[in-house]
Amino acid sequence: MIFSVGSSLSALKAFGVKMGVSADNVANVETEGYKKRRAVFKEGPNNDVQVAVTQPETSGPVIAEVKNGQITEKELSNVDLAEEIPQAILTQSGFEANLKTLQAWSEMTGTVIDMFE
Repeated sequence: MIFSVGSSLSALKAFGVKMGVSADNVANVETEGYKKRRAVFKEGPNNDVQVAVTQPETSGPVIAEVKNGQITEKELSNVDLAEEIPQAILTQSGFEANLKTLQAWSEMTGTVIDMFE
């Protein structure tokens, strides 16, 4: 059971990082030239959850802008809210599931301790 506690704790941390990355992406959806980031989970050497933050090489839409009679192009953010919002919901659900695992372990440990008092 101790291994599951360690895995759940590392997963909580990883889901926190993933939610932070998603929040940064949503906050910068209107920032010109911003490139979205992704948090990718992988299994660590001790059955823990590790997270790697990557930046896909996709470009945002390019628009033409007329300024002082000159036409210039500028690249917008490549963040897609239709992608970010469902990912945030999944991240929240994963966080809650791992939190429930820790709550169950805490209750079980308390019950065992009560049996010996």
